[in-house]
Amino acid sequence: MAYQVAGYSVMAKTYHWIVAILVLIMVPMGLVMTDLGPGALQNTLYFYHKSIGILLFLLVVLRLLQHWITPAPPPPASLAPVLRIVSRSVHGLLYLVLIANPILGWIGLSLYGAPMPFFGLFDLPSIVPQNRPASESVLDFHATVGVVFAWLITLHILGALYHWLIAKDGIIERMTTAPYQKPKE
Repeated sequence: MAYQVAGYSVMAKTYHWIVAILVLIMVPMGLVMTDLGPGALQNTLYFYHKSIGILLFLLVVLRLLQHWITPAPPPPASLAPVLRIVSRSVHGLLYLVLIANPILGWIGLSLYGAPMPFFGLFDLPSIVPQNRPASESVLDFHATVGVVFAWLITLHILGALYHWLIAKDGIIERMTTAPYQKPKE
């Protein structure tokens, strides 16, 4: 290995991969469930979409708190400035969507008057008064943000593949095999 990279902490890697798996379930589910006709399958997909959305929101909040306590390793000096900007932008937008879109879903469902279940354990309370016409606009926006999210995920995966297969610069190892090293202050 000609490069030396510092990896993310074990907790950061754990959060990343759990969130990645849930997102790769959640986004296609969200795209499919709205195209289905009413029935048991659509109801099941909505139930799990809502529940996983709540779980993702909680995991991302915990991940951000963990990131504040255990900072990310610095990018390698060999990383081009433009790639640093692209990386920060895509990561920032991913986190923004991971925080904002579940809140939009919660607002939309509250406006609609629909329950917001968490795996059958409890329902989140409504946070705004019911207003079905407004719910359509908010839930449409939630869906649009979900499509944008799918494109951001695609960019993120393509970037990872570029670093792994083409650049071979150790970036992918930061979130897989490289050991954590506390950043120097």
